[in-house]
Amino acid sequence: MKFISWNVNGLRACVKKGFLESFAQLDADFFCLQETKMQPEQLALDLPDYKQYWNSAEKKGYSGTAVFSKYEPLNVFYGIGIEEHDKEGRVITLEMPQFYLVTVYTPNSQNELARLPYRMVWEDAFSEYLQSLKQKKPVIVCGDLNVAHNEIDLKNPKTNHKNAGFTDEERRKFSDLLSNGFIDTFRFLYPDKESIYSWWSYLRKSRDRNAGWRIDYFLVSDALKENIKDAYIYNDILGSDHCPVGLVLKNI
Repeated sequence: MKFISWNVNGLRACVKKGFLESFAQLDADFFCLQETKMQPEQLALDLPDYKQYWNSAEKKGYSGTAVFSKYEPLNVFYGIGIEEHDKEGRVITLEMPQFYLVTVYTPNSQNELARLPYRMVWEDAFSEYLQSLKQKKPVIVCGDLNVAHNEIDLKNPKTNHKNAGFTDEERRKFSDLLSNGFIDTFRFLYPDKESIYSWWSYLRKSRDRNAGWRIDYFLVSDALKENIKDAYIYNDILGSDHCPVGLVLKNI
């Protein structure tokens, strides 16, 4: 079973840059989007083989997530059930017979770490949400988690230390999540693979120089460890400042 996650940084803009061609090429069973920046009625997507689920921010043109699925879920949940965290359209959960699929667009800590305090509150609430799901059945988590976990996960760790996405606080929360029963599937398979990133700033031709960050992930709960077949970062696919990331699970 194939899963794809992509921060499209505005789906309407991405559609003009080849999104539908990439979507068809990747041919996933589940295709998760972050930062859609739209309401569903603002774009008619003809995806005949897929059921569409949208969670848009109250603020138009901001944040937002979507999941396109070839399979009918048992249930769909929007948000994590906490009002202060559920106004920005950041989480969608599909309950399938054998697992939960959660897509998330984690809040950015912003310039000068203006939103880091809120980010810490969010991290705890989201982690508790995942743990509550994990008690019922295995969990797959994907999306833009807005953190490069270790120095291998970004081009310039020393100059970015204490910047949003590479603070000690954000990295520690990610470590805590992994230590509480989740696996970073790409690093599980490729622990030493360097210079593989999923996001590049639009500034200073960062993508041309591959001065990037790996901040888009597929995590799975420990119960799915034996099901991990492969994990991908499609850094040749354009259309956003992020590229898609993928996961293939076997026997599920």
